[in-house]
Amino acid sequence: MNATVDDPTLRALLTRGDLHLALADDEGLDAGALDRPVRWVHSSDLEDPTPFLSEGLVLLTTGTQFPEASDDPAPYRAYVRRLAARGVVGLGFGTDVVRAGLPPALAEACRAERMPLFEVPYRTPFIAVARANAEAIAAQTYARRSWALAAQRAIALAALRPDGLGATVAELARQLDTWVGMYDAAGELSREHPPDGLDSATAAALRRDVAGVLNRGARAGSSLRIGETPFRLQTMGRGGHLRGVIAIAAGDLDQEGRGVVTAVIAMAGLALEQQQGLSRARGALRAGLVHTLLTDDPALARRIARELWGPLPPAPVTVAVTDAAASRIDAIAELLELRAEERRGSLFFGRGDDGLVIVTPAGDLAPVDELAERFGVRVGMSDPTGYDGFAAAVGQARVARDRGAGPVTAFADVARTGVLSALSDEALSLARAELAPLTAHDAAEGTHLVETLQAWLDNDCSHEASARALGVHRHTVRTRLALAERILGRELSSFATRAELWAALRVLDAD
Repeated sequence: MNATVDDPTLRALLTRGDLHLALADDEGLDAGALDRPVRWVHSSDLEDPTPFLSEGLVLLTTGTQFPEASDDPAPYRAYVRRLAARGVVGLGFGTDVVRAGLPPALAEACRAERMPLFEVPYRTPFIAVARANAEAIAAQTYARRSWALAAQRAIALAALRPDGLGATVAELARQLDTWVGMYDAAGELSREHPPDGLDSATAAALRRDVAGVLNRGARAGSSLRIGETPFRLQTMGRGGHLRGVIAIAAGDLDQEGRGVVTAVIAMAGLALEQQQGLSRARGALRAGLVHTLLTDDPALARRIARELWGPLPPAPVTVAVTDAAASRIDAIAELLELRAEERRGSLFFGRGDDGLVIVTPAGDLAPVDELAERFGVRVGMSDPTGYDGFAAAVGQARVARDRGAGPVTAFADVARTGVLSALSDEALSLARAELAPLTAHDAAEGTHLVETLQAWLDNDCSHEASARALGVHRHTVRTRLALAERILGRELSSFATRAELWAALRVLDAD
């Protein structure tokens, strides 16, 4: 991010000529040890001042806490270890107040703990060092607030350009001096600056994380790291109605940086909400065309679609129906809108009575597979059809959706299971009740009436074929069937009775 003043660091203090500070030794210091932020400068001669210190401080001392005329390294080592553990970023020693020069044992202890040690000469008051750091903090705070105001002004002006969202993203990237991307509600990268600013692997990983945030549907901000690059993600829109995500290739932002991002989120969210009104109008028109197609006369739908979105997919087509909940339909529709624009003339969709209806050329499953995988919805697909059979195709797609076991189910696969497999739990209860007298008699008397009845019906009511299947004499089959008639109180010579009993047996077999 833009900076106009030096950050308040130990290096900045050491370079102040008016303070005359001198670094004792930079040997063994960690890289960046002098560039850590200094939150405050404090002075103390306590043997253990750490209960009164906080992380990120520079401590000044005159050394009265150390034994006089003693070079025993133990007290110095223990002292510096305590400071390092507390997070002190530097130690200043006031010379010629109690002791002349820097104690060698203190220098050695600081070297062992990689603690920067510097000399504060007698002519420099400790209060001057503290005041210099306080002035640096105040100057930085003022500079950051001034930057934030200027950045928000520049972003507000960018929002007034023809592509306000794109210009806003670009201005935010320039102000933060990093990559910024805007993802829509379908998880597609719609705008970024600088263009192609991420390598393909990082872009793919980031897209997956953005999709996860959108699928959760909760309004939130989050941080993550992909490889060596930190990212911040911030959702746009209301919880349950997210409009997208802004991704920033940056780690933690300070208060002013967060304020600038919040302003962008607010403006982008407002712009997207305004666009949503147009999206709702388009969605209502698409739904109307779906209802027109259900009349099996595509003439009107063809004319309107051609004017607005391009031609309808050429017949034969496959019709798909989703089970998307109302809260997910907007996000799915946004993805399909993008795909329809990319595949002009080979994808049409609109809301139906109980989900989205999607029309593609027969055999083209790519859009259907994508939305099933991305949104976890179930999709049923019809057999190939012309537009004069559109209503029947929608019915097939609904049956496939409701009866399918996987994310995408074709009606042809469902049809192979037969008509009886589609019967409800009520049919199963009725089948059990129909055969209950025979089942109870078999259980109580050890007979095989149900088995014999099933074999007889499966063998076209032939006593001889049934006997062979059961391994008994044909007279045994006749006797068992006569007993079954008496127990059921029904004539097996009636076709209606045979059909009902056969259906009951098939339903129980399918259970």
